Amino acid sequence: MSTVLHISASPRGEASESLAIARTFLDTYEEMHPEDEIVTFDLWDGTLPEFGPAAAAAKMALFAGQQPSGEAWNAVIRTFERFNAADRYLFSVPMWNATVPYILKQFIDVISQPGMVFSFDPEHGYTGLLQGKKAAVIYTSAVYGEGLPPSFGADFQQPYLDNWLRWAGVYDISEIQFRPDLVTTTGDVDRRTAHEKARDIAKNF
Repeated sequence: MSTVLHISASPRGEASESLAIARTFLDTYEEMHPEDEIVTFDLWDGTLPEFGPAAAAAKMALFAGQQPSGEAWNAVIRTFERFNAADRYLFSVPMWNATVPYILKQFIDVISQPGMVFSFDPEHGYTGLLQGKKAAVIYTSAVYGEGLPPSFGADFQQPYLDNWLRWAGVYDISEIQFRPDLVTTTGDVDRRTAHEKARDIAKNF
């Protein structure tokens, strides 16, 4: 049995395009893999800890070869363990101001710790520790779209998350895009295409 963790970065509920595509993906996955477990981590549910002064000090202590402690660090460990318990990840990610929502960046900052997500060697650099996992990512945006002029925005959304996943050791990555979903004359067709791709990827995920 495998576990799929859906990491939701949208606070818009039923109005969210990324969450609607995620539901299509997960419904299809559940139909094709009834023995597997699907878990959702809504980043807006209040359980994500902050990564403030105490947690940052603990991280620096770890780099210095010390063993950090305290509730801030314990919260980091719990969040990472919740993430690491899954075999597969589904990220639903709307574009905010050309990049990912700040809550997703907060999540990444919380779990990206030495000995958890990565190791570091002064001679060879970083090594991602999330080995043997795979991810599917749903990218949506209201205005930005590939091929549109710069006045429609830029994409720091997909490059950021894709780079982080690969840095962390996840190389098996599938993408589903619905961009743009507002300033377009083909919105209904593009929406159907995104949902169809979600179904196709979920069948063999």
